[in-house]
Amino acid sequence: MASRTTRGPHERAEAFALLTEYTQSQSLIKHMLSVEAAMRAYARKLGEDEERWGIVGLLHDFDYERWPDPPDHPLKGRRDPGPARLPGGRHLRHQIARRLFCRTAPACTGSTRPFMPADELCGLVTAAALVRPAGITDLTAASVKKKMKSKGFAPQRQTRGRRARRR
Repeated sequence: MASRTTRGPHERAEAFALLTEYTQSQSLIKHMLSVEAAMRAYARKLGEDEERWGIVGLLHDFDYERWPDPPDHPLKGRRDPGPARLPGGRHLRHQIARRLFCRTAPACTGSTRPFMPADELCGLVTAAALVRPAGITDLTAASVKKKMKSKGFAPQRQTRGRRARRR
């Protein structure tokens, strides 16, 4: 089990302030909040540092509006001084940038290992909820699985996922 460090809500508040400094899109902010929640759940399940993993999820796309195209996103964001202002900023910047290489490397470790499924599933669940009349309130796992199998549903996400698996 990973050792737990003493962090409080102040670190998460600083991370959220950084996020809103760099990101204007409310839908992108909501996406990052959903990935944060997923990463916290993964950390709890795996006995890891929930605060650290949550912040990695929260900030994973902080640089997307400035540099939307790979490899600029996330590599230019890694060099940006913003995350360095946070406690553990050097490690945080490294974890955010490592997710790019998880698309190509078979053995990702630490918070980057569950990151890809968390990011992709959060996007898929959001897309599935957006096409339902009641939104997310009546969305079931079976419904999301059905959408996942549909070739015409959320093609941008599916293309990105297939590209990642081919590498």
